[in-house]
Amino acid sequence: MLPRIFVAAAWPYANGYLHLGHVAGLIGSDITARFFRLNGQEVLFVSGSDCHGTPITIEAEKQGISPIEIANKYHIEFKKTLIDRLYFSYDIYTTTTTDNHSRVVSDIFLELYKKDLIYIKSEESAYCTSCKRFLPDRYVEGECPLCHFAKARGDQCDECGHILDAKQLINPSCKICSHQSNWRLSKHFYLRLSSFQDQLKDLVKNKSKDWRINAKNFTIGLLENGLCDRAITRDTEFGVPIPLPGYENKRIYVWFEAVCGYLSASKEWSLNQGQPDLWQKFWVADESVQHYYVHAKDNILFHTIIWPAMLLGVEKMHLPDHIISSEFLTINSLKFSKSRNTMILVNDFLKDYEAETLRYYLVINGPETSDADFSWDNYYDKTNTELIGIFGNYVNRVLALVKNNFVNGVEISQSLSFSQLEFLKLAEASFIKIGEAIKSSHYRDGLRLILDLAAAGNRYIDKAAPWFTVKTDPSQASADLSVASHVIICLAILVRPFLPVTSDRILGFLNIDSSQLKWEYPKFQTMKVGDLHPLYKKLENAEQT
Repeated sequence: MLPRIFVAAAWPYANGYLHLGHVAGLIGSDITARFFRLNGQEVLFVSGSDCHGTPITIEAEKQGISPIEIANKYHIEFKKTLIDRLYFSYDIYTTTTTDNHSRVVSDIFLELYKKDLIYIKSEESAYCTSCKRFLPDRYVEGECPLCHFAKARGDQCDECGHILDAKQLINPSCKICSHQSNWRLSKHFYLRLSSFQDQLKDLVKNKSKDWRINAKNFTIGLLENGLCDRAITRDTEFGVPIPLPGYENKRIYVWFEAVCGYLSASKEWSLNQGQPDLWQKFWVADESVQHYYVHAKDNILFHTIIWPAMLLGVEKMHLPDHIISSEFLTINSLKFSKSRNTMILVNDFLKDYEAETLRYYLVINGPETSDADFSWDNYYDKTNTELIGIFGNYVNRVLALVKNNFVNGVEISQSLSFSQLEFLKLAEASFIKIGEAIKSSHYRDGLRLILDLAAAGNRYIDKAAPWFTVKTDPSQASADLSVASHVIICLAILVRPFLPVTSDRILGFLNIDSSQLKWEYPKFQTMKVGDLHPLYKKLENAEQT
């Protein structure tokens, strides 16, 4: 029996509009989910908006409104952008502000606390005498002690990616008022990460063959240095409450709370199906299931150390199998970042350009294994020469020839020439090769193989020249175009995980029901072309502002 597939896409912070960097880190999740559904496997694809944490409270203070107003605004926007405009096929896209999520987080917290895997300790926390309050780590800003970036946060340096403690910063100050911060004692709850050192080493040993190399190396480095216990609460009043009396002015911190969203979303989905225990099929450790976690490299720690430790503590829960951690998308060699204002917003992009071209570009030129720089010139060039010039050109030229010359359609004959057989064999073999590329999260390789098949189609049709033979030998032209059209059906299936709208358009040209598609070489059939229009509009290299 094929395993069930659980796909967990990282939850974007609901403190601002989505930018292209977000999509670059998430696109693999939708490709994975769509592929396995086509492959006939049960899939649960979850994500949501991370609506707690200091980025949201900071933004709310800037705007003079409540954090929940900020979170709700961007959550609604995220759903519209990701699902309606970029066609992400989530089974559920939820939020960390639901009662269900709070309940799941509290249950995990209490179970770990009862097992002494969470304990209380007084620590020195940043305090602003000007604002008269303790400062959660993202309220603290200072010089990174490792790379000396001037505006590192109190939890992580955006420049070098290292996880930090606010006390490590050089010359720390309050992000709100810029006043120098000092240190005062405050009680907090700590996750006993150090107790999971050996178990997490075993996890890396047994599972990391299916992790991106950046995740494997980063995690090994952390384990070699020895894990330290980490505080999981903060002095704030926005977030999931601590389910113990006496801590009303503290909350469970977002990096502990947010990863619980993968489980809480699964339970919410299960409740929505009217089957409260259905989630267990994707989470119980002895079930046949594979977990795919898709995120950017600055989230590696949470998915290979913190979340697995929490799952180990809870026990009998399925651990991560595939860690798909992309590198950063940059623009002018700077990381896409809201805080630095180095970004292109998705909604701004989609005002002028089609979502399919963005999905294509962020796979073919995205940060899969190394940082990738976004360039408008490169986007125009790749889209026009490859997606439109190779793929779109092959589809439209073949189907136009069929429509204009064979009103009743074309059908592959029993007798095939060597070149026709070879072309069909290439298409059939593509299902295995591209499927393996997606399974191993080599999305660029898979999409490149699709382009290669379309390029082979252009060479095939150039050599067959049916625009000539239709005048002298119509049966030969029909035979050649039938093979070419069958490969177009193959392309519509193969490209579906990457470009679902493109797939629907092609199938619409041929009046084929997309609901019956499977990830397999299709049976021969009569191919009759209905309404036909260009797959894409050529991009004009207009000046961008």
